[in-house]
Order: sequence, then C-alpha cells, then structure tokens
Amino acid sequence: MASAAANDDFFLKDPRELFMLFSGGEITLEKPKPDPVPEPVKDTVNLSVKSSSPGQTVLTNHPSLLDNVKLFGNNLFGGKQGSKDPNLMCIKTSVTLVRSNFRGLDVGNVFSDILELGQELIGNQVTLQLVSNDVDPATGSGKLSGKVTFEHWTKPRNLLRSTPFEFNMDFYVPKNFGTPGAILVFNGHNNLDVPILSTITTEFKITDAHVVMPDKNVIGFFCNSWVFASDMDKDGRLFFANKLYTPASTPAGLKKLRANELKEIQGDGTGERKEWDRIYDYDVYNDLGKPDDPRPTLGGSKEYPYPRRCRTGRKLNPDGKTETRLAGSLANNYIPRDEQFDEVKKSGFLGNSLKGKKHQNVASLFVHEQDFESFDHVRELYVPVGEESSVEEVINNQQQPFELIRQFVKASGDNKNAFKYPMPRLIAVNKDAWTQDTEFARQVLAGMNPLLIETLKEFPLKRPSAVTAEIVEPQLEGLTIGEALAKKRLFVLDYHDRLLGYIQRINDLKTSQAYASWTLFYLTKDGTLKPICIELALPGKDGGKPTFRVFLPSREKDTKDWAWELAKAHVLSNDAAFHQVISHWLRTHAAIEPFIIATNRQLSIMHPVHKALVSHYKNTMDINQAARKSLINAGGIVETTFTPQKYSMEISSKVYAGWRFIDQALPNDLLKRGMAVRDPSAPHGLKLVIEDYPYAKDGLDLWAAIRAWVKDHIDIFYADDKAVKADEELQNWWTDARTKGHADITEGWILADSKDNLVQIITTIAWVASCHHAAVNFGQYLYAGFMPNHPSMTRKLIPEEGTPEWDALQLNPEKYMLSMLANAVQSKLNITTIEILSTHASNEEYLGERPAGWTDDERVKAAFKKFSTRIEEISALIKSRNKDPANKNRLGAVKVPYELLQPKSGPGLTNKGIPNSVSI
Repeated sequence: MASAAANDDFFLKDPRELFMLFSGGEITLEKPKPDPVPEPVKDTVNLSVKSSSPGQTVLTNHPSLLDNVKLFGNNLFGGKQGSKDPNLMCIKTSVTLVRSNFRGLDVGNVFSDILELGQELIGNQVTLQLVSNDVDPATGSGKLSGKVTFEHWTKPRNLLRSTPFEFNMDFYVPKNFGTPGAILVFNGHNNLDVPILSTITTEFKITDAHVVMPDKNVIGFFCNSWVFASDMDKDGRLFFANKLYTPASTPAGLKKLRANELKEIQGDGTGERKEWDRIYDYDVYNDLGKPDDPRPTLGGSKEYPYPRRCRTGRKLNPDGKTETRLAGSLANNYIPRDEQFDEVKKSGFLGNSLKGKKHQNVASLFVHEQDFESFDHVRELYVPVGEESSVEEVINNQQQPFELIRQFVKASGDNKNAFKYPMPRLIAVNKDAWTQDTEFARQVLAGMNPLLIETLKEFPLKRPSAVTAEIVEPQLEGLTIGEALAKKRLFVLDYHDRLLGYIQRINDLKTSQAYASWTLFYLTKDGTLKPICIELALPGKDGGKPTFRVFLPSREKDTKDWAWELAKAHVLSNDAAFHQVISHWLRTHAAIEPFIIATNRQLSIMHPVHKALVSHYKNTMDINQAARKSLINAGGIVETTFTPQKYSMEISSKVYAGWRFIDQALPNDLLKRGMAVRDPSAPHGLKLVIEDYPYAKDGLDLWAAIRAWVKDHIDIFYADDKAVKADEELQNWWTDARTKGHADITEGWILADSKDNLVQIITTIAWVASCHHAAVNFGQYLYAGFMPNHPSMTRKLIPEEGTPEWDALQLNPEKYMLSMLANAVQSKLNITTIEILSTHASNEEYLGERPAGWTDDERVKAAFKKFSTRIEEISALIKSRNKDPANKNRLGAVKVPYELLQPKSGPGLTNKGIPNSVSI
C-alpha cells in the first residue's frame, strides 16, 4: 500500500495520484498555503510522483497528462480551425466553477474524483455551447454554437475546501450568429453505481460565466448552480444571461427554452426524487410520525390544513398514508441541490451543532440532579461574567462561531468553564432583573414573541370569565374600565381561546401540565405596560364549564407572591410553545416554502419577480427539511421540550386554519390586533396605540423601505396594470402558490391583477422571510437561553392553599418553581437548540445586501442601491432610539437594547441582524 508523507491536510495536486495510492506508488502530498478566499486556478498541473516499482517512469513538474490529448475534438464553430475564416467571429468565454468536495462526511467525493479522471481519459468530458438570442428556423429555438471542451479539467485542488477554477475558451461562430443569451453545459462525467457506496455522482457548481463579444461587449451569466452528469441530465444544463425579461419581452431565441426549462423543473409529480433532480413539487406533511408513533397528516384536509412542503416521492409505510422516514442523523430529505446549504453555511451549521452538543453533554457535569434546585443552580450552566468573558464582551461581542470549539482545543483538563453555555445578555448586567413584573410586560412588546399582544376591545368578556371590574379598576390609575377601553390603555395576551380545546389532552399526557391563560396589561402614564391580572382556566369535565383561577401581582413592592410568579411561568410557557410552532415555524418557515416552490415552478430565472425574491428564499428549504427530521417530528425536540408535546404541530394546524395572506403584512397585522389605527398624518399612515412599541416602530420603517424598493423594481418592468395581468408566468405563479402551495386556505388572498397588488404580494413575502423571521428567531437565546425567564414547559399545576404542595412552595419557592418547569435534561436540549438557531453564519446575507454580480441591469441595481441606503439610515435610527431614555420599552430593567430588527450583524450569537431569508 502506498504511504503518504505526514501532512495535516488531505490535499491532492491531481486526483490521478489516487491511482498511485492503490497501485503501490509513493506520493508526496503538498500542503496548500492558507488562502481564505482562493483565487481561481488557471495554471497547469504540477504532478510529483515517485514510483516504488522498478522500471516505472518518474514524472516531475509535468503538465497535465491530458494537456496534449485531444480526445474530444472541437466541433464546427468551436476551436482554432475557424480563426482565419473571414465569415466567422470569435466570442471569448470564461467560466468559473467549483468542483464538489467533502459534504459532511461524504467520502463519495474522493471516489468521484477517480471516476471523473476515468471519464476524461475515455473522452467523456465537460462541454459548453453558446445559445443565441436569434432563432434558428430549423429548431424554432436559439442558434447553437458548436461544443467546446473544458480542457485541463484535472487541476490541483483541495478536497476539503472549495477551489474555484476558471476555464477560458474561444468560440468561432458565423458573424450572423447574434448575441448569446444562454449557455448550455454538458457534464459528460457519467455516474457509477457501486453496491457498497450506492451511486457515485459527479457534480460541479458553475458560479458565473462571461462572454466577450468582438465589440468588447461583456455578457454576464450569474449561474450559482450545480451541474450533474449528463446521464442524469441528458439535455444538459441551460443558463440564461444575467438579463431580466418578462415573458413578453424575452428574445425570440430564448422563448422556447424558457418554457421548456419550467416544464422540466415542474416534473410530472411521480417517482422518488433523486439527489440530482432539479424538480420542485408539493406534498403534505405526512412524514412527521411513524406507524408505531403516528401523527396526523398535516395538509390536504379540512380537519388538518397546512402549507405544503417539498415533495420527495419516497414510498409510503404499510399504512398507506405516512411517508417512510430516512434513517441516520446525516440523512437528508430530498430538496433540489441548489437549495442545499453551501459549504460555509453547512460547515458552520454542523460546527455550531457540535458545539451545542458539547454544551449539552458537558453541562451535565455541572447539573447532576434531574431538577434544578435554585436559579443559581441554573446559572452554573453559563460562563460566569468576569472569568472567561467580561460584561462588555457578552454585550458587544457574544460568542463568535466556533468559539467554544476553540476553547476545546486550548482548554486544559482543569478549565472548569470549557464548554459552558455563553452567558445570555438577559442576566449579564443584573442576574435578577428578569423577575420584575415590568420586564415580564416589556417582553410582550420587545421580546422574542412581540406578535401576539392586542388591545382589549370589550369588557366584560363575552365568554365565561372570573375577571371582574373590582379586580381590574383599582390598578388603572384612577380610570374606570370603560375609560381605559376608550383610551386604548388595556391589552391582552390571550391563550385562553387558542389553547383551551387542547388543555385536557395535554394534561392527560401526565408529563406536562397546562392552563389556558389570559393576561391583562395596562398602559401606564409613563408609556410602559404593567400586568393587571392573570386568569388561568381548566376545561370542565365532560364538556362542562371551565374552572378559573385569577392571580394578581404582589401589592408589596419588595415581597414576592410566589403563586403569581408561578402563574407568570405558565403564561410564558404557553407563549414559548405558541412562539416556536406558530410565530416562528408556521408563519415563516412553513408558510414561505410553498412560495419558494411556486417561484421555481412558474417563474423563469429571467423573470424580474424571480430576481426580486430569490435572495429571500436562500437556505429555507434545507433548514425546513432538517426540522422535519429532528425538530418538529414525532419525539423530536419540540415535542420533548414544549408543554403541548405531541399536540404541538396539530395545534399549529388549527391556527393555520385562520391564517390569511393579507394579515402577514405588518400594517394589516397591527390594525387587526388593534395595535395601530389609520392616520394619514402619521408616518406610514398608521398611528401606533403604544408609541414605544419597538417591534412595530422599527418594523414599520423596514416595511416601508421594502415596499418602496419593490415598487421601484416593478415600475421598471410593468407600465400598467394591464401588463401585470397579461404576464402569463406571473399569473401561473400566483395561482400555483395559492391553489397548490397553500391549497387549504381559500380566503384572505389578493390577486396579482394590478401593480399595487403585485407590490403588496412581493413586499409581504420579503417581509415575512426577512424581518418577521428575524424578530422571532434571533432573540431566542437572549430571552429563553436562561430558562426561568421564558420556560418552554410546565410540569405541574399551581397548588391550592392549604395543601402539602402549597406548603412546599412557601418553604422553598425557587426549588418548587423549578420543579414545575422543564427539568435539566429538557432545559439543556432546548438551550442547545435555540443557541444554534440564534447564531448567524459567517457568510450571512443581510437585508439590503445581494451577492456580487446578482444583476447586470443598471436600473435594477440603482433601485436596490437606493434601498440599501435606506436600510443604513434605519439602522442609525434604531441606534438613536435605543439611546433615548424616553423609550423605556427598548431597554428595560435587564439593560438589553431592542436590536432584533437592527438590519446588520456580524457572525455568531449577536441578538441582532436581519438575514434576507429564513436561513436558520
């Protein structure tokens, strides 16, 4: 067996060296120089081989073995043979691509290198053709150039890090060929079926291409897509030039290709999807449970409506209803290859997952008991302020990606802080400020779930209730309830109507215990909220009337009423569950996926609406398939750590029945909840009922900025409403999204029948994917990372006075409260999860940003530049608001500014930043 020189990196200068490894040769591996942003490789191969067998040839610094072998000659109008023909013109083309490397623990990529080499040697190579905007009468499609081969394919590369390669080629075409509007790529490296390894696939990612015409005009191609072997994609991969066209304005030579590509992407709705497929189709959520642990199929019925997810086509279980689940933690559900995390995102996600698992496991060394004993006992999970991190570091820097892995490398055996969780900013300045009632109320406006508070519209309530005027009015600063209602000073957080129907089923599980909660708040004269009372309800037996308990804040400023504290914990547990499966999962992750599928099925990549939305879809399908595998599935993290347990997703289905697209627009949402009223003289035409409502205040500025940009973008391509209605792709897209992607919801839609409606549609999708998601996602660790502040689970009901349980509460209230909340195992699993979810990738793309070269249209770039500038202005405005002491709801007793809608962020756990998409 060959021996390789000792080396820290697995780096092959040429994949042919693998042949020498298996044949007994001795190879010197060359370590690459550090290069965080590799330049495209253009040089010939430097191959260093020393034979271990007598008589074999030694090659040193030899050009690539394929350099002088023309196994696939250039066709007509291809190579140098046309250079002197006066009837031909030369079109110079460059293509930059990245070859596949290790994806996770996929060793198949090593073998794919061997396979690619073998394919090159037998003449199965990668070729490129140009497609003209002008029609070839013989085909009815664009004129085709001859094929040109990607020569010097086997260039040196690092199997662990993506290396861009640039290929330059000349095309000689007739002078009447016209302007290239597309390129056609054939990956001739056929796949190989190996019983042990399954199918070894050959793939590469074309990042971009440039065509230089004889007049020096440059045509760009923004590709950013994976190309599989032509035996899996027999017609090759088509990439259109980086131009935007509605169907009506598409060059004649591209119209047929445009339509055919959409048909290919739509598929025929049959068969099991394979890794190399590029098909977008819909399916119901029938893959969450198992035959021995079933869950309802979500979607496709009146009883359990739901948005659709990406169809995989896997076979059904013997029950004929549920889709088989993939085994193994590394197994992925099918999504199109281009929707998968890129290398940086995937390595960061896996690294953060590993870091979180280390936290979870090593934290057990510091928490031995099943239940926490005290709040200080919970605090032992975190790196103490002043030891590994100062308060300033916690507040300003947080933990950067892989910081805990770095600590692992350097940590000595007696480093007691290695692998502890980062200190949540909530308790970094004041470890007890979170217990204050004012902070409990403030987080309803500026916490991780600020979307549920609404004005109280009437009193007494129409439903049965134990809350009376005698309970409420003494706390209203001299106002009557009627006066407070008229002045819009009373607000509610209502989980009574939303949860009462499930409380008995949840409590029958025995492992968690819950109430249907209803919490009343009053807006004080200083503009802050204070809680008035909490009503907790249990359903009556056999359909009888519910039973109620009402809890009031302690009247003594420095004395805690622990029954009130337990009541707050039950409210927060309801809020945590509703936040995770409704505000977060349902309204962003699940609701956006059908729009992603519809956009790819019905809108060409050349369509201006596709271009506007595509950045708002990045990584969403990948994180969603991961969630179906381990987060929202039967026995997954949500069911393990949140009070509703096995009913969590079922409850989200019931809430989705009332989901309306028009209500996802921030202004409409605020109006519906009574948190704003129409006022033409107010900014954005809305006056906030609570002026210092951070989520709404910052959100309206961002909403208006997004809408202004979308309007500018749409104005470029549509002259009037008639042009919108005449756009067949656009109409098919919106019909597909409504009637297939969200097929169970028939109300609350607007039609794409005018420019204004189209702007509203695109703005709403972009808002939900960016700002809405950021507001409910990146504050999770900030507010729930310290479990008692926002517990995900309650395991006991509140004891009655005079019982042994009540006595235990009075004797040791912290211990009793913690015995009621999530235990240590559940807490660590939840903390680990939300730490991962709250962490930004190092290559995140934020609101107001687009990848380099995303469009060649100067009008589109100018409109987006205007938008980017406005986002920067809003960022400065948010900073100034947070510094204004008059805005008391933005900082609170915990001294944490509201930055969840601060657009930009660095990587890591920063508690701010708005990615363009639902990317985590």
